[in-house]
Amino acid sequence: MNNQKQQKPTLTGQRFKTRKRDEKERFDPTQFQESIVQGLNQTGTDLEAVAKFLDASGAKLDYRRYAETLFDILVAGGMLAPGGTLSDDLTRTEYCLFTASEDLETMQAYAQVFNKLIRRYKYLEKGFEEEIKKLLLFLKGFTESERNKLAMLTGILLANGNISASILSSLFNENLVKEGVSAAFAVKLFKSWISEKDINSVAASLRKVGMDNRLMELFPANKRSCEHFSKYFTDAGLKELSDFARNQQSIGARKELQKELQEQMSRGETLKDIIAYVREEMKKTSISEQTMIGIVWTSVMSSVEWNKKEELVTEQAIKLLKQYSPLLKAFTSQGLSELTLLLKIQEYCYDNIHFMKAFQKIVVLLYKADVLSEEVILKWYTEAHMAKGKSVFLEQMKKFVEWLKNAEEESESEEEEGD
Repeated sequence: MNNQKQQKPTLTGQRFKTRKRDEKERFDPTQFQESIVQGLNQTGTDLEAVAKFLDASGAKLDYRRYAETLFDILVAGGMLAPGGTLSDDLTRTEYCLFTASEDLETMQAYAQVFNKLIRRYKYLEKGFEEEIKKLLLFLKGFTESERNKLAMLTGILLANGNISASILSSLFNENLVKEGVSAAFAVKLFKSWISEKDINSVAASLRKVGMDNRLMELFPANKRSCEHFSKYFTDAGLKELSDFARNQQSIGARKELQKELQEQMSRGETLKDIIAYVREEMKKTSISEQTMIGIVWTSVMSSVEWNKKEELVTEQAIKLLKQYSPLLKAFTSQGLSELTLLLKIQEYCYDNIHFMKAFQKIVVLLYKADVLSEEVILKWYTEAHMAKGKSVFLEQMKKFVEWLKNAEEESESEEEEGD
């Protein structure tokens, strides 16, 4: 017991000493900075030599602890104070990204330096992404030329997957947006990104991190419209980005519309009110009737909890569609809209296996409710159907189609007799 009591102070003392030493090292990047600056001054503008120097130095210097200092020096030549100015009291180098030539080729070479460094020391990956986020917040502290170089470099790094598109959230900073810094930076960034890859690469990366619907935030609230965004980026030579943003806004508007429709149905709003609301939205958003009938169909079919038993789901679907057939009829005034609806029904019954046997009954119901015409049903049957579940659905529809054809022939012969 006595021995144990005597050991405790000794152990505590040792731990305290170690901790103190660590704290001193953590907040003293001076020596680290001098070593990196000295190496960069020796390698100069030879970026291959810079990459080799950084590779070798990682074995001797503590990159893990001083990652931010390392990246500050490589980008700006020295440690950055808050706001983006260089710290006066520390040594710096003239050989860095900000003093390099302002052209895409040089920026690509710098991207390779960072790429090699991070591939060699994987633990720097997260720190590098944090550095880019920080640099974007400091944009007002940099010159226009420095911003341009950083924008080109960031676009190349994004194109090559070295960093995540989530770093773009820094550009939504209120002060940067208000002064137009974010939008101007984004032009350079997206140009270099698209020149490295294409708009599809941009779209995929933005969607992956949920940035695809946030591009409007590059502008102040009073300019946050699709028209302003489109004009700004089209005038800057980025029509592809304008088209992408317009398409995203359209998708977003459709999702919101579908959600609102489902809520109106669940609240038990009258069909008259729902139809009026949808017509108003069509005017406001310029959505075509073909697009709208797809949204209406999806909303109707998403408005209930479906029975898990196949034999009961058909009965449930027929009851629901009888109720909402006036709504479907209101947005199938054109043959193309009818065909769109019929293809949506085919797709839905194929994608939801419990509905496979319900297809024919749904089509017959909507024919009787005057939503689908015989011309459209016959056109779908002979040439306009999609591949999904084709053989099953054509077989289901065979007898009804024969009946339609016979009815049509009888009608034609009656007309001839009348003549």
